[in-house]
Amino acid sequence: MRKILLTIQYNGKNFSGWQRQKNALSIEEVLENKISALLGQPIVLEASGRTDAGVHAYAQTAHFETSSNFDIEKLPQAINFGLDENISVVSAKEVAKNFHARFSVKKKTYLYKTYQSKFNLPLFESTHAKTHELLTQNFDKMVLASRHFLGTHNFRAFCSTQTNAKTFERTIFDIKLKKSNGTIDFFITGSGFLYNMVRIIVGTLISVGEGKILPEEIPDIISSQDRKKAGKTMPAHALYLYKVYY
Repeated sequence: MRKILLTIQYNGKNFSGWQRQKNALSIEEVLENKISALLGQPIVLEASGRTDAGVHAYAQTAHFETSSNFDIEKLPQAINFGLDENISVVSAKEVAKNFHARFSVKKKTYLYKTYQSKFNLPLFESTHAKTHELLTQNFDKMVLASRHFLGTHNFRAFCSTQTNAKTFERTIFDIKLKKSNGTIDFFITGSGFLYNMVRIIVGTLISVGEGKILPEEIPDIISSQDRKKAGKTMPAHALYLYKVYY
């Protein structure tokens, strides 16, 4: 058996998320069906993690095992032929038998995109979340607040109450905010993330930018483990799985 690792880019707008579901179309289902038909055998994908409904990926990773001798260099093009236009396999490679797309992950980076304007901007509506113009003025305060998230903490306050997580301790390695021409991008790198954790951290930083939370209040919010004290959960359509590190 060969173990193949795929890197996949997708626009999640029309899907129920990565994970296969009974009553909705998922990215996993579309890919498993296509690869199974292509290789003539049942294929089960193991991804680096799940992305929620509407969330996108620059570089999701997933592996599968196969007895097929299909040419690895031709595999991405073959999978992409006739595939939903919102999904594309951008690379494929054979990996070691002990590799696992999820359990071998060292860290991940998510990107959240926002734009600041008095008006709705149609060209940004499907890719960015609209936020208050104050964010541009208070950019340095958000950067200062972001530093309080670095390190290993209990992130229960930054997790959806609907989570099935058994533990809430995660490590944030880096948060970068990039401002450019009326947009602010949030890059968050961590060991792993709780349900809606990235969207809530961004929502909390945005509350800092709006003057609703002070940067020095972040440590108390973290230690409180109280979801009500953190910022809102930002919309899914502006979130991207940016990179997976092994």
